Amino acid sequence: MPQIRPLVAGNWKMNGLRAALSEVEALASTHPSPACDVLLCPPATLIGAMVDAAQGSPIQVGGQDCHAAQSGAHTGDIAAEMIADAGGTAVIVGHSERRADHAEDDAMVKAKAEAALRAGLLAVVCVGETEADRDAGRTLDVVLGQLAGSLPDGASAENTVIAYEPVWAIGTGRVPQISDIAQVHDALRGALTDRLSDGASVRLLYGGSVKPSNAAEIFAVENVNGGLVGGASLKAADFGGIIAVTA
Repeated sequence: MPQIRPLVAGNWKMNGLRAALSEVEALASTHPSPACDVLLCPPATLIGAMVDAAQGSPIQVGGQDCHAAQSGAHTGDIAAEMIADAGGTAVIVGHSERRADHAEDDAMVKAKAEAALRAGLLAVVCVGETEADRDAGRTLDVVLGQLAGSLPDGASAENTVIAYEPVWAIGTGRVPQISDIAQVHDALRGALTDRLSDGASVRLLYGGSVKPSNAAEIFAVENVNGGLVGGASLKAADFGGIIAVTA
C-alpha cells in the first residue's frame, strides 16, 4: 500500500461567528507542524476571515458546499470559484445533511464535485448509510452506489477525498464497531482502485462522532487516512487532540 499523508478536516456546519476565529489562531499556535494535512470548513461568511487568521500556518480553509454552476441566478448559493477567490482550497460536497435536508442526489453531488475540480479545489465527497440502511444489511450497497454516482469525472488522489460518514453516527456520540469501519473502507478502497489509476492513493476519511478519545483507534484502521470531524472541530483543544494522534 502507498504511504498516504493523513488529512484531518473539520466541518463547522452552521456554527461560528468572527469571535470563534480565536480558536483557529490557538490551533495554529499549538500545532505549527502537524503530521497530517489540516483543513477547516467554516460557514461561508467566515472563509475569507479564517484564511487571514490561518495565514502562515499549515491550516487550509474550505467551504461546506458549492453550486454546480460558475455563476448565475442562484440566490443564496456560492460557486466553487467564489470559495477559491476567498482563499479556500477545498469544498465538502454531498454531506448527508445536504443530501437529506436539500434533497441532493448523487448526480447533483457529482456535478458539485466537478465544479470543485473546475475551480482548482479539493473535492471532499461524502457518502454514508442511514440507520435503516444498516439495519436492512444494505450498508455496502448504499455506500458503493453513492460513490459510483458521486465521484467526479477527472477524480484523482490529488484532487479528490472520500469521506465515509454513517448518518446515524453523526453528532450522536455513536460510533460503528471498528470492524464495521474497516469493512466499509476496504470496500471503498477496492472500488476506487477498480475505477481510478491512482485509486490506491485516494485519501479515505472516517466521520461520525470522531473525538480525541477515539481518534487513534479509528485512524489505526487500514484504509482510514484521517477524519472528517464535526463538533469536535469547533474548539482548538479538541481538534488539536485529534490532530495529535496522527504523529
